[in-house]
Amino acid sequence: GGGRGRGAWNGDPRFATCLYVEADPHTGTLDIARAGHPDPAIRMADGTVLVRPTAGGLPLGIDPDTDYPTTRLVLEPGETLLLCTDGLIETGGHDMETGWTRIQEVFTHHFTGRAAEAYGDEGLEELADSLVQAVHGPPSHHTTGPLADRREDDIALLLLALGDGSGEGGGPGGAVSSRRTVLTIAQAEPDRIAEARHQLQGLLYDWTSEDQIDGAVLMLSEMLTNVLVHTDGDALMVAEISGSRGHRLLRVEVADNSDELPHRRQPGELASSGRGLVLMEMLAGSWGVDPRGEGKCIWFEVREDEPQPEWG
Repeated sequence: GGGRGRGAWNGDPRFATCLYVEADPHTGTLDIARAGHPDPAIRMADGTVLVRPTAGGLPLGIDPDTDYPTTRLVLEPGETLLLCTDGLIETGGHDMETGWTRIQEVFTHHFTGRAAEAYGDEGLEELADSLVQAVHGPPSHHTTGPLADRREDDIALLLLALGDGSGEGGGPGGAVSSRRTVLTIAQAEPDRIAEARHQLQGLLYDWTSEDQIDGAVLMLSEMLTNVLVHTDGDALMVAEISGSRGHRLLRVEVADNSDELPHRRQPGELASSGRGLVLMEMLAGSWGVDPRGEGKCIWFEVREDEPQPEWG
């Protein structure tokens, strides 16, 4: 996907955003390079949409020496990749946040309970039409955003689906389903802790309890910060939701390559660290630390139907 624009860099009035993907249809592996283009999004088998942060550089035509690193993602069976220009997201006066919320609503409404393989090319065409109609069609005036006087940009979108081979899929409502996201946070990229928090919030977009969402995000932040501060390796986050609506289980794991086990400390009232295990005991339904190869994995679980803690 891409978009065009005009500028005055290096005497060349033309530049373009671009997102380039090499996809392996057998493994679902996606190697992505991005030049000033919106990040890709993945719709999971149950209709959940997560924007997947990828490394990138400036739009093409601005600086010939710009580096364009590659990010590898994996499209799981039953998932659909969405690539689009910012025109699809922002048309109608939306910013990136409210625009993605609108796209999430389209996916949720359009979801039929069929797996991607059963959905087929015709289903993807219908989904693409629904996305465009939500922006330009008759219903779009109901979703006008706060920036309605801004100039609207061109729209381009691409959908790529990976079937799960079963012909069956989970669905919204009470159906049993699962959703999962994986993210690596490198020692040299502490800013990705914020991206990990956003990924978890996106995964929990329809979770019943806001307090549980806030608690899970806080525990994740503590776990990831602990890895970056107290080890010399990277952190791997895996977050997964399973079960039926209202009775789901959230499990979050953070793995690293250090065999040093976390230990409880007694932080002072104004301390900026040392609260990780204290928070886990307060907020998690259950948690633990498991040896894993040359490192370890610390995890917590939260059940959607757990009674809320009484803070007295």
